[in-house]
Parts: sequence; C-alpha cells; structure tokens
Amino acid sequence: MKRTMIISLMSGTLFLFSLHIFAQDGRAWPSDCDSLKERPYPQWFKDAKLGIFIHWGIYSVPAYGGKESYGEWYLRGLQVGDTIRTNFMKRVYGKNFTYRDFAPLFKAELFRPDEWAELFKEAGAKYIVMVTKHHDGYCLWPSKYAPGWNSMDVGPHRDLVGELAKAVRKKGLVFGAYYSLPEWNNPLHRWYTDPDDSIGPYVEQHMIPQFKEMVSAYRPKVLFADGEWCNSAKQWHSAELISWYFNLIGDSAIVNNRWGRGCDIGFLTPEYSSGLKASKRPWTEVRGLGRSFGLNRNEPLEDYMTPGQLIRFFVTAVANGGGIILNVGPKADGQIPLLQQERLKQLGHWLKINGEAIYGSTMWIKTEESKQVELRRVDPRIDFDWVRDSPGQPVSEDNFTAEWNGYLSPPESGVYRLNADVDDGVRVRIDDQPVYEKGFAKDQNKDKGQSGEIKLKKGKLYRIRVFYQEKKQNARVRLFWILPSGEKQIIPESDLFTQKDPGSTHGLAAVYRSLKQTVAYTKNHGNLYAIALEWPGDFLVLHIPEPSKDTEVTLLGRKGPLPWKYENGKMKIDLRGVKFNEMPSCYAWTFRIVND
Repeated sequence: MKRTMIISLMSGTLFLFSLHIFAQDGRAWPSDCDSLKERPYPQWFKDAKLGIFIHWGIYSVPAYGGKESYGEWYLRGLQVGDTIRTNFMKRVYGKNFTYRDFAPLFKAELFRPDEWAELFKEAGAKYIVMVTKHHDGYCLWPSKYAPGWNSMDVGPHRDLVGELAKAVRKKGLVFGAYYSLPEWNNPLHRWYTDPDDSIGPYVEQHMIPQFKEMVSAYRPKVLFADGEWCNSAKQWHSAELISWYFNLIGDSAIVNNRWGRGCDIGFLTPEYSSGLKASKRPWTEVRGLGRSFGLNRNEPLEDYMTPGQLIRFFVTAVANGGGIILNVGPKADGQIPLLQQERLKQLGHWLKINGEAIYGSTMWIKTEESKQVELRRVDPRIDFDWVRDSPGQPVSEDNFTAEWNGYLSPPESGVYRLNADVDDGVRVRIDDQPVYEKGFAKDQNKDKGQSGEIKLKKGKLYRIRVFYQEKKQNARVRLFWILPSGEKQIIPESDLFTQKDPGSTHGLAAVYRSLKQTVAYTKNHGNLYAIALEWPGDFLVLHIPEPSKDTEVTLLGRKGPLPWKYENGKMKIDLRGVKFNEMPSCYAWTFRIVND
C-alpha cells in the first residue's frame, strides 16, 4: 500500500485528517460523503444477520443505575447529580470516592477471551462489535492518547481489545469495534458541558489520532461510531475518516450511520425499537438482552427478554430485511452473567435447526401475518413511563393504543386545568366533551374547545375517557390536573372509579391494543420460509399466492412432508399429524415451502 500523510504541528494542534491510503487495487475512495454513499455494502454483512455487542469498561464496576437506565452512562449520571447513582456511590464506596477510583477495581481477572469467542459462536453470531472506548474516554487497549486511562496502564493491565480480536478471529468470526467520538471529561472538550462548536481542538488533537491508532492496530471490519449527535459530520471530519478506513481495510469494511449531521451513510442502527419495515440500506436493531447495554445490577428479571421474545424479535428483524446486534454486558471481573449466556445459547440452539431460513436470506414480497391483540386490566391512575417496554403481554412495545374508561370525582369545586406529560399522543374527554389533547398532528376536523380547562363540582361523578397512542421507541403518559387551589398532581387513584358508584373499584378500566405478528416470511435458496411465531394449532394458514401443485412443505428439523391445500386465496398446511415429541424447537417453527 502507498501512504501519503500530511501532518502539521501548529500551536500543539495535530492535523491528521488529510491522510490518504490507497487500496491494494490502486483505487482510493474519495473523502466526500456523496462518493462514499455509492460504495457497495459488503455481502458478508448482509448475510450475517446476527452480531454480538459488548459493553464493558469502568462502568462495569458500579454496574448501577435506574431500572430503565443505561449502566454505561454512570459517569454522566454523576455529572448531572442523578440521585440514584450518587447516593449509591456514597453508600457503597464513600463520599470522597470518584469515578476515576473505579479504574483499579476493573480487574477483568476472570476474562477468558477464548471462552467468550466460543460462546458467541455457539449463539450463531457471525461478527462481534466490542466497545473499545465509551463516552467516559477509558480505552480497552493501550492507547498512548489516554495515558493512565487505559486497560494496560490501570485496571486489568491487559490489551483487552487485542486479546478478544485474536480469539474471535480464531473462531472464524468477524471482529468489529465501537468507538465513541466524544468524551464527557476530556480537558480539550467536555461533551455536554462545553459549547458544541468548541470541539475542534479535541477532534484534531485527540479523537482523530486515537481513532486511527485503534483502527490501525486492530483492523476491525465493522466500525460502529457513536455520540455524534451534537455536531456535524464536517466537525468530526467524518468523510475523511471513513474514506481512510475503507481504503485501509478494503471492500469487506463497513461503517454504521452515526457520524454527525450532513453525512448520512452506513448501515442503519435503530436502538431499542421494533425495527424497520423496509430499507434500501442494511440495518440492524441494536439492543441488549435487558434494558441496558452495560451491566445494570438494578435491573429486574422481567426486563430481560425471555428466550421466546428474543427469538421472535430476531426473526421479525430478519424478515423485514435487517438483523440485530445483540448486546452482552459483562461484569467487571470478565464474566458474562449466566442468564445472558443462557439466552445466547438458546438462540444458538434455535439457529442450528432454523438457520437456513435466516443466514443469507432476503425479504419476500410480504413479510408477515398479523392479528389484533389486546390486554385488559384496571389501572389505578394514568402514570406510566414504559420507556422502551410494552405495557404488558401480548401488546407490542411500539405502535400500540390504550384507552381508559371510568368516572372522576373531584375533591373540590371550581375550575380544573388538565395537562399531560406524553410521548406520543393523548386525548381526554369528560362527560363526552373534548377537554384536552396533546401530541397529535394538527387536524382540521378535530374537536374544538380543548383548552384543558373544565369546571367541576366536588363529589359529583363525571364520566372520563382517555385515549393514548404510542408510535416508536419511548412511551409514556402521565395525566395531571391543577386543582382550583393551585396544586398540581397526577389525578389520584382515590378520585377515579371504574363504575358510576363511589363504592366501586378505584382506578380506570384499561384496554391496550396492538397488532401481533404471528408469521414471518423469508426467502432463501430459492425457497419460501414461513416462520410461525406461535404454534398455529391444527392448521397453519398463509395468505400467499397459490403455489404449484408439486410444492413440498416441510417443518425444519422434522422428517417428512406435510399435507396442504389451497382454497379461497389461502394455503392451509395440515399440522394435525405433528406429534409433540416431533417438534424440533421451541418458541418459533420454520416451514420450508419448496416450489420445484
């Protein structure tokens, strides 16, 4: 390879972004976003479907936060005075303990990279993305740009990135690296503290040379940037860096889409969502087995995906043309928690049977069969912050609605003002009159007179109906009122009734609704695959074009064809002959439809 480097030292500022490296075939990708957008995505990545993310670092020592918070954001929690984290640190480590004091406690004494690599291979993963540096700036390799703040100088005294890269490659897996562009506490620029536009010296003197140090040393084929959102791609010098990276690694290299405003390239990375329905670009859903990436010891068990939820989530992503990068959060000692290990092995066991419908597959002309589902219960009040969770099974975590019905009994007479904290939209009607609306798109035909004010009489029962709509990602709704006395409060359980009777159950009757996917379709090897996400009973009914009469249907993992017929625009596969002990896997079942 030929290299040309322009290095200029001016007043201590190091400019490395003019570096050009030419690929072995003599071609160099230009350093502008428009040209980089034309670069083909490597086929291996499109075929892989499953990657493993690893969030592991200093934050793995406290491994603590709110139940729905990210464990790896521990330092930021301290900076903003998050009481959950600050109180925990004072109680457990002492009032004079600082974040940097965690570094010697990050020992990784039980880190065995070969065991990690074997586990990831058993899970069916094809590539690994290791967090080499998160937003706290601590490096898991001996970076000369972070003296005293890397895994060789303090903590494990090991090159953790190098050891894992060697181990996963030995297992035939692709090694990838996550790199945080900004840092919360770097003296050249403190992200979220200093003005966004003052980032130049940090980028030129620290980020660019450190980025190139890591990439040059470990040559990851997947490069996952993060923390870009406060600055433009021009300020990050993203196009120059991506061009340099592509020309160094070659055609097998791929980057994600988090490089700053104005340079929208790379594979898409929706995070803790229900994924994308279709995209011209490769995409992977990025999430943990629980609600955090770095280990959060405050997470309850119910926040972890069951094996069935994990497999169905993965299958849905693949059917929609994507995949997932599934995160594990090891402990500070280097052990991956046993529950996380178990989930990975359960996914891997399913893939051993059903992998032909997954790896290398593409979207079919339709992606799913779905049905309407609902959850009914009594809620004591409207005070919910689901964050990225479903309100309850079988309702999905995105694109659901909720409706509460009941009666309201005001504690005093006068004018009340209603208000809500909501993501995404809420409407309130009292005695069938529209009173309040927030979060919906403007509609010329919507009800008028929705000031949020209403005059109510103490002790009288008023019928109340609340409608909520959730779209994507975060979900919350809290319904407040301001009493005539001026006090603001969430409308309390004591003033809500399910029936028009002061002696009835307190609270509101709730019904949650969403679509639930029952079948996912993929196409591979010239075959159609219908993956049932719940056992269909006696017949699997598919709304698909009529197949030829010699089409053969089999259940992956079970010998012998299954009878079927086509009538009224539906293919009906007869499952009455499938015995329980013949079911090859749990949680989801793949039917291969071969049309010779």
